[in-house]
Amino acid sequence: MRKSIAEFIGTFALVFFGCGAAVIAGMGTGPTAIDVLGISFAFGLAIVAMAYGIGPVSGCHVNPAVSFGVMLAGRMSFAEFISYAIAQCLGALAGAAVLYLILSGKASGWNGGLGQNGWGAGYLGQYNLVSAFVFEAVATFLFLVCILGVTAEGQPSHLAGLAIGLTLCAIHIVGINVTGVSVNPARSLGPAVIGMGSNAGALGQLWLFIVAPLVGAGVAGVLFASGALAADKK
Repeated sequence: MRKSIAEFIGTFALVFFGCGAAVIAGMGTGPTAIDVLGISFAFGLAIVAMAYGIGPVSGCHVNPAVSFGVMLAGRMSFAEFISYAIAQCLGALAGAAVLYLILSGKASGWNGGLGQNGWGAGYLGQYNLVSAFVFEAVATFLFLVCILGVTAEGQPSHLAGLAIGLTLCAIHIVGINVTGVSVNPARSLGPAVIGMGSNAGALGQLWLFIVAPLVGAGVAGVLFASGALAADKK
């Protein structure tokens, strides 16, 4: 239960800070506005904060794809994966719901955006389905390579949170214009479900942000389990 609570809080924080930066600060003008770099650091720093806050409790996966990769790497059981994924999805839904409540109090109104992921005509850079799938799968693979590498047995753990957070930041710098960046099924689920009244399209495209990250994470997990990316024993 402690691990599930930690994962709920961690995923809540990721959605609240990351998506909040995109839809609150990202909608500002003048000195209150932030750009792609600011949003990218919001997601990355949220991971850094939670890595040191809840990492000692649950490992701070805050992402079903991360838990999936960790499971395939042989570092957690299937039952643990399910309990983590449920807590992460609930945390993402709660984070999106709180953002919805805050944004609903904006006097001039807002367009209903909660940082939903997507692709195609009318969405950011208007990349197609293939581009979106390839980016999400490859980016999640590289994310898991970092995570599984820096958290491997025998590796120094005190800088792991910083390395993981900065990697997520780099992923966002590259990919925000492609899909808004998911690499995390829970992060996509929360805004898509809570904001479906104003953006039903995000719910229809949600499948990609579940499948592609799991594919990328799965490949990384298998490579680590096979020893292909295992560090030499000292």
